[in-house]
Amino acid sequence: MSAIEKIFTSAPGRAVASKAGLKDPPQLRRGRTWPQGAIVLADLNGSTVGRETLVLLGRSFDSPIIDSEDGDAPGYGAKIGAIVVDATTLTTIADLEKMRAVLRPAVRALEGSGRVVILARPAAGDWEQRSVTRALDGINRTVAKELRKGATSTLLYVDHDATPSDLLSTMGFALQGRSAFVDGQTWQVSAADTNVNQLHDTPLDGRTIVVTGAARGIGAAIARSLAQAGAHILAIDIPPAGEALAEVANEIGGTALQLDITADDAGTKIADHIAFRGLKLYGIVHNAGITRDKMLVNTDKARWDSVLDVNLAAQMRINEVLLARRGDGGIEDGGRIIGVASTSGLAGNKGQTNYAASKAGVAGLVQAMAPDLADRAITVNAVAPGFIETEMTGKIPFVQREIFRRSNSLSQGGQPIDVAETIGYFLDPASQGVNGQVVRVCGQNLVGA
Repeated sequence: MSAIEKIFTSAPGRAVASKAGLKDPPQLRRGRTWPQGAIVLADLNGSTVGRETLVLLGRSFDSPIIDSEDGDAPGYGAKIGAIVVDATTLTTIADLEKMRAVLRPAVRALEGSGRVVILARPAAGDWEQRSVTRALDGINRTVAKELRKGATSTLLYVDHDATPSDLLSTMGFALQGRSAFVDGQTWQVSAADTNVNQLHDTPLDGRTIVVTGAARGIGAAIARSLAQAGAHILAIDIPPAGEALAEVANEIGGTALQLDITADDAGTKIADHIAFRGLKLYGIVHNAGITRDKMLVNTDKARWDSVLDVNLAAQMRINEVLLARRGDGGIEDGGRIIGVASTSGLAGNKGQTNYAASKAGVAGLVQAMAPDLADRAITVNAVAPGFIETEMTGKIPFVQREIFRRSNSLSQGGQPIDVAETIGYFLDPASQGVNGQVVRVCGQNLVGA
């Protein structure tokens, strides 16, 4: 801990920080935990998809308090844990008043780490319907910025053909503590015929998953989290990280493979490793990545190429091999491919043109691959972490690091487990209807959010 950090974490320093508006960040609810208070369901215009999904989840729910036009409606009288607003039938601008009327009392009563979950339909119909769809996104992002004490808001676009079974894992993720650092985000759930009627604590039992960059930090957290969900992990990292890699693999009962993922035969070595052990490959998490930060005017070809090769091109080469070797150490039908993008790629970041290009490329790759693999029922998604507390970010000077921590709606950095939990949600067999999506794990970073 630096000298300036010690000052700010001392009692006098904390008092000064508080007067400067730097209050202690809220403690977030994490893990497979549900809200403590009641879940409120506002099924606007008689829609039933939210109601039926909550029933599948085994969660009871209360009716909402509707605010009056003059704002004199009574409050809830007690803290509520979450409000689920089923807005899938809203089609007119006038309908948006119903959002205000149900959210205003609920936001006031929401407990710490509470949840706002809004369900809507993807953009379709006439001009007004499409504008209403986008308006709901504006409501979600703004409500997320206004919530306090670690509460979050999520907007889920649910296809007309999607069933409560298709929505089950996503609704569960949004309400549980697993989504602690996912705030103000929007993604889509499509029809997938999953026929799932409950969530499982170990949904990855008996499934083999590759995790690259698994020796430390976020990669190690991903490996541990997926192992806890029942998966057998093939942990991969470069030879210099071999000792740390072995420790992670031994800890979780997985296997380790020292490998430079940029090697031409990297994909073949992975498939051979899986096939030799008689395993079937369910999925791969492309977590390995590097930075070589410089302003663009100071970035030479070697610095540029190395980042693009590790962070993007290597993923493409490995995917091509694993997809081609179906039944021979490659990814099986119904499997999963997960990329790790970054908010730097989605919003840009000074001094990281090469890194931003590679991570934006990951998002583009996911969106390009998803429809092409639909006939094999393989889903392709990505997480985009923001500021996550790791050994690497711990080396950033304290003041700069504190700015990064505070520059989101939750006023803190995320934890590696937050990234791992979102990846676990993508990998869940019940998440078959989530495909081609990029979910930011950034606490609603205030830049480019």
